[in-house]
Amino acid sequence: MLVKVDLMSRAEPEPEASPESLPIGAVARLSGKAPSSIRYYEEIGLLEAPERISGRRRYPPAVLRTLAVIETAQRAGLSLDEIRLLLRATPGDRAATEQLRDVAEKKLPVLREAIERAEIVRRWLEDAARCCCPTLDDCPLFEDPARWWR
Repeated sequence: MLVKVDLMSRAEPEPEASPESLPIGAVARLSGKAPSSIRYYEEIGLLEAPERISGRRRYPPAVLRTLAVIETAQRAGLSLDEIRLLLRATPGDRAATEQLRDVAEKKLPVLREAIERAEIVRRWLEDAARCCCPTLDDCPLFEDPARWWR
């Protein structure tokens, strides 16, 4: 009897590709982005359409940096249109740099206001956590609500 070892089946064989290219699953795993997000970024022009081998997307490793830029910009509150402009900038593009500064200057006051609101809520919650009042009617935390939310 002849026994064959190491017979693993795959639902779909991996297409032939250069060792530097990555399938969408690997890009998703390495970037933390869902494959649907990656395809959406292609659709709206944030990512260039990748090479296709046997109909499957194959990405250059540089796509991971682009996805990191997108993630960072989103966390900073930039819109997809603002991110698109950022990604289209060339290395010597001073206008794009100025545009990024303008966006940052507009976003900073909004962020500062959100931080102030969060600090007010944090202080109120800390006071509420220390509260020993027998009922809400007796609790000073509810006497002057305007005091807390200015």
